[in-house]
Amino acid sequence: MASASDQLTANLNFGAFAKATELKKRLWFTLGALIVYRLGTFIPIPGIDPTIMADIFRQNAGGILGMFDMFAGGALGRMTIFALNILPYISASIIMQLMTAVSPKFEAMKKEGEVGRKKINQYTRYGTVILAALQSYGIAVGLESMTSSAGAAVGEPGLFFRLTTVVTLTSGTVFLMWLGEQVTARGVGNGISLIIFAGIVANLPAALVSTLELGRTGSMSAPFIIFFMVMALAVVVFVVFIETSQRRIIVQYPKRQVGNKMFGGAAQHMPLKLNVSGVIPVIFASSLLLLPITLANLTAGGGPEWLIAISALLGHGQPLYLLLYAAGIVFFAFFYTAIVFNPTETADNLKKAGGFVPGIRPGKNTADYLDFVLTRLTVVGSAYLVGVSILPEILISRFGVPFYFGGTSLLIVVTVSMDTVAQIQSHLFAHQYEGLIKKSKLRGVTK
Repeated sequence: MASASDQLTANLNFGAFAKATELKKRLWFTLGALIVYRLGTFIPIPGIDPTIMADIFRQNAGGILGMFDMFAGGALGRMTIFALNILPYISASIIMQLMTAVSPKFEAMKKEGEVGRKKINQYTRYGTVILAALQSYGIAVGLESMTSSAGAAVGEPGLFFRLTTVVTLTSGTVFLMWLGEQVTARGVGNGISLIIFAGIVANLPAALVSTLELGRTGSMSAPFIIFFMVMALAVVVFVVFIETSQRRIIVQYPKRQVGNKMFGGAAQHMPLKLNVSGVIPVIFASSLLLLPITLANLTAGGGPEWLIAISALLGHGQPLYLLLYAAGIVFFAFFYTAIVFNPTETADNLKKAGGFVPGIRPGKNTADYLDFVLTRLTVVGSAYLVGVSILPEILISRFGVPFYFGGTSLLIVVTVSMDTVAQIQSHLFAHQYEGLIKKSKLRGVTK
């Protein structure tokens, strides 16, 4: 009986999908946007020798640049127009969210509703352009000093090359920012997250081949490869389990009489996810950590001594890097949770609706209780994010396994996949409800 029920549900979902023309348009738009993004990761910036650049990057890909290239979908290693990817936009978003928490002006702007949100988005775009231009110039200067046994990476260094690189890379980042916003508005899922997701997934097959090649050449033992693959699968299962875990708070609504009938009196649940902030803290911590050390790694060969020292201390797998990475994840887990869930506002809304948590007085006591529960959930959620992100990174840095099998990449892939599937299901449910409403109206007319 269970299998027959599941088959019936699958048939109904497939039938609803076949009739949901709006959803299919959104899916095709999302797929087209991601194809455009992937094509751009193969267009090199002017003045670069791709062969020499690939050779130089291959020699330095084991450090932090390899992780940067993972987020860029391989565009950094090929030094293409999307080499910066969407990370400057993420960094600008972090700065603006911090400003809304510490600046009264931006906090008031946030409370203005849709108008304030548009202003904040506009400032975020301006910040993206500034950060992208600064990073592009740092990359241009670093590229001019890069050489290999085959020659220099830049054929004609100078002011024109730097200007061309800044314009090209900044334009690429701004285009990806616009493309991500279009996917969010006209496609399915969060466009920014999907761009990072597409870059990681596109390189998973190559990462798997390189891992097997390490086993074939004897650089890595077969039992360890099997262990690492099993561990990666265990991480995926664990992430799915945690991301679907909830703490349900009972909310009771009193009975009220309208005419001769009684309404209400039912108990409902307020679901709070164990990991309220999702994958955002990992992305924020990674991008913020990559921002100041990108230049240090690009110019470490011929830059000042302090840049070389930073490059050594913040190398991938180094204790300081892992410590800052873990601290950033914990900070952004609490910070982002405080932004997306306001206990005081939620308690006020419950009080206005007549709802209350059994055993807790409405108002301030309810807000304190929700804050207490949310704090405990965030402690567990941040510890989960740190564990999933840090432990595989230690193995990667020690044994040379590709970054794409690390906890950070698997966490992003699984979480974004789950969020996108959830949005697809919500579109399907909305389409089904629209069909039921139309049928009920037609029946009412015929009667």
